[in-house]
Amino acid sequence: MRMLLPRGPCRALAPNAARHLSAALASTSHLRLKEQPASQVQSHVRHASTDKVRPRTAVFFPGQGVHKVGMLTPWLEAFPATATPIIQEIDHIVGFKLSDVIQNGPGKVLNLTPNAQPAIMATSILILRILEQEFGFRVSERADFTLGHSLGEFAALVASGFLEFEDSLSMVQKRAKAMAAATAAAAKEYGGEYGMVAIVSEPEYMPSLINAIHEFVGYSSAGSKAESAEDRSPIEQVLIANINSKNQIVLSGNIERIKTLVAHVRQFLGHDPRAVRLNSDSPFHSPIMKPAVAVMHNILAGKSRVRGKEDDDIVTWPGTVPCISNVTARPFESKAELKDLLARQCLETVRWWDSIKYLDQEQKVRRWVGIGPGKVGRNLVGKEVGMRGRDTVKGGGVWAITDPSEIDEVLRGLEETEYLAADEE
Repeated sequence: MRMLLPRGPCRALAPNAARHLSAALASTSHLRLKEQPASQVQSHVRHASTDKVRPRTAVFFPGQGVHKVGMLTPWLEAFPATATPIIQEIDHIVGFKLSDVIQNGPGKVLNLTPNAQPAIMATSILILRILEQEFGFRVSERADFTLGHSLGEFAALVASGFLEFEDSLSMVQKRAKAMAAATAAAAKEYGGEYGMVAIVSEPEYMPSLINAIHEFVGYSSAGSKAESAEDRSPIEQVLIANINSKNQIVLSGNIERIKTLVAHVRQFLGHDPRAVRLNSDSPFHSPIMKPAVAVMHNILAGKSRVRGKEDDDIVTWPGTVPCISNVTARPFESKAELKDLLARQCLETVRWWDSIKYLDQEQKVRRWVGIGPGKVGRNLVGKEVGMRGRDTVKGGGVWAITDPSEIDEVLRGLEETEYLAADEE
């Protein structure tokens, strides 16, 4: 594989990063993973002559809330020749200068769901493309799984080869508009303020906290929101949007109703969880999002918009790497299931904690690489698997590439943990 060295201000970084990755890729270039159904979990890659195995590796992408004005600047400065045409492609796909909104704001405009969601997803893929073109990084060769937190699932599906970037970004844009419209319709018809609140508690209290929420709202939120809450007005709805970790969940719905619920928990459970209002203008992963599910089903039933692929299904099956569904916390098992779960994902609970536990405990993933803006994803993963950076005991690590300055550390960490003796697993 020909290495493409970085250009521009990052030139001092490039030789080290390229050398580290070149050594690792040279030893595995003959082991390119073949396409297979996503239900067939990939085995460790074994080195033929040394009886070594590459630790299982997951690449993950961030979701809503990690955006900030100017987040493209470091990438444009470090890799102008590579980043500029990708940014032009992004603007072409969405039909307006989204890059200007990302770069110049103002923040209240970037924060709007129809801008924030495409901006986050596009920035994540921009970083991935730079890794591919400048450093020869290939997800199909380096990873055994991909996953993304909520919105990040769309970037994960691109990285896994199930969706084309153009189709995925266009889908995210239409989905975001549908979600914002659903929120506006609920507010107009029923009144009230809607949003999301993170609840942070001690791990030992979390099961009773979740049970108390289910009792308070009168139904479980997992896997059946469309039916279980459809007979309730939005102003009465509060649901668990995310189960992020052993001590954090996110509630979604009417803000006053959430405040009442938190007061109820503090009064009757005997502890005082911390409640943090999130920077979200919509109650994602709640029944209010049901109209967006129909929009997504319609899009996913259609064809690709990529030139030359207009007669192809929008979803490619199989992909190149298994991708974990937010809804089931397991790999997508078929094209039909992928379409159904991806459409429902904006309404259902994000089972992030279950996804990490599945990969860590059942699939023995030992290396985790976050790609995209913000460090929230890395912190959530690192806390759950007990690693940050390289771990000499577990033979793996948790890293994130959110800025060009982090590339060298991540690629060096991957090289240094590239093989484990077979008996270490």
